Amino acid sequence: MKNILDPVSRRNFLKAGAALGGGIVAAGMPLSQAIWAAEGKVLKARSAINYLTFDPGFYALNHEVDVMNCIYSKLTRYKPGSHWEWELEAAEKIEQLDPTHIRFRLRKGIKFTGGHGELTAKDVKFSFERVIKHNSPVKVDWGSLDHVDIEDDYTGVIVLKTPFVPLWLISLPSAVGHIVSEEAVMKATKDGGTFGMKPPAFSGPYAIADWKPNQYVVLTRNPEWSGPKPGFDEIRILPIGDTKAAERAYLAGDIDYSVISMDSVATFKDNPPADTKVEEYQSLNFSWIGMNVDHPKLKDINVRKAIQWAINVSQILDAAYSGQAAPATGIIPPGVIGHRDKSLVPPEGDIEKAKEFLEKAGVSDLALTIDCLNDSTSSTIAQTVQAQLSQVGISLEINSQDGGSFWTVGMESEGERWKDLQLILLPYASLPDPYYPTSWFVQAQVGQATNWERFRSERYDQLAAEGAITEDPNARATLYQEMQDLMEDSGAYRFLTHVGEPIVYRTRKIQTATRPDGYPLYLDFKAI
Repeated sequence: MKNILDPVSRRNFLKAGAALGGGIVAAGMPLSQAIWAAEGKVLKARSAINYLTFDPGFYALNHEVDVMNCIYSKLTRYKPGSHWEWELEAAEKIEQLDPTHIRFRLRKGIKFTGGHGELTAKDVKFSFERVIKHNSPVKVDWGSLDHVDIEDDYTGVIVLKTPFVPLWLISLPSAVGHIVSEEAVMKATKDGGTFGMKPPAFSGPYAIADWKPNQYVVLTRNPEWSGPKPGFDEIRILPIGDTKAAERAYLAGDIDYSVISMDSVATFKDNPPADTKVEEYQSLNFSWIGMNVDHPKLKDINVRKAIQWAINVSQILDAAYSGQAAPATGIIPPGVIGHRDKSLVPPEGDIEKAKEFLEKAGVSDLALTIDCLNDSTSSTIAQTVQAQLSQVGISLEINSQDGGSFWTVGMESEGERWKDLQLILLPYASLPDPYYPTSWFVQAQVGQATNWERFRSERYDQLAAEGAITEDPNARATLYQEMQDLMEDSGAYRFLTHVGEPIVYRTRKIQTATRPDGYPLYLDFKAI
């Protein structure tokens, strides 16, 4: 493991650049500059996931956006700090003309690598509209986007079909707001669809120099970048799915920045490694146990409610997080519009109530499966649920999988596996507007990248549409609370926790910058 963390050698860098079609050498960076970029100060950080795509219009996991922030440009970006705010990035100016029109003016001089020219309003139009045109699984992030009008090379107007309140905290500063080169993407793909792991051009402060699945992604400075100089010459990000393994890597000196587990916070604070700082953040992420309502064994709502009441969330959090995590009341965390004060089923559940629901369903000796990731936390949660369900006569088989297999298990496009799905333990990342997490459970998402519970509710869909256009915070809160009530009342969900986002980093090497939820903003990291 140590060898893959060392700075890239000249020989290996040249081999990597020549082999990687989407790498910086292929994208037009002079080799001498590429080699120079690999020999400066290096940030070694951990990611919780193995990347599935570097295409912002078709992103799969939120940690992929950490890389995209470095290699592409957006009109706006999240501002580092403790409050959810945005600031200008590629846009020199942006303003809301009316509820359905937003005009932007680009900064001049932002260039795409590979000789693909300057970033213009045509690229903005292409980037935003391709998400809708190609029916991307994440098109919901763009809400009611209709099209982009071009006024001149640097000015355009985003046109919405209906008002879309979440645009300022979801669409523009996050994944689907990244701008790609129309010329480069059209050359690299048949019709402007996804380019997957091979970006055909970069426009940010960094470019991808090398990437190896399950090992690392290497970012080096983009010599064609004319904006503020980034803090590191090279960023090496290692996908380490298991948090405990990441902690060991940090203690061994293999990484300098990582999220740690909640139950390790006290240990790191009481006996920190040299030059280490621990910081804690309120996470937007949420986890829950879902149930496939279309599976024959789970069609009866009484069976699902029996499972809800048999699961003791407090016990799960004690086992998995040493009691350092609070029970979730839904999918919207504290501090975000729509957070519920309490859930319909109390965290402790009730064994006797669970037995009553099973009796009502006329079911006994029920055998079920639960799918989960194969990290230590997920395994602990699944084993605890297994023990709890056994108290009401339900046996539970645990199917632990790596991320590559797990994150497609409920998708209809990946074959027939979804039909066998029963219980599933899911951790999701989120963004600071309630539209984002709730949009994953509308009927249109059944069997897609999300909604593997196959939850369907006309009322829920109606409220989701209203939430996107409602500006009054109190009115929005009320409807998003009702949406979570509908989810829980379906029996398909047992909400677990939002956990937290504790991070550790080496103070002698790094000055960090994060979003309010602790997600890293690598462009604002400084080398010490």
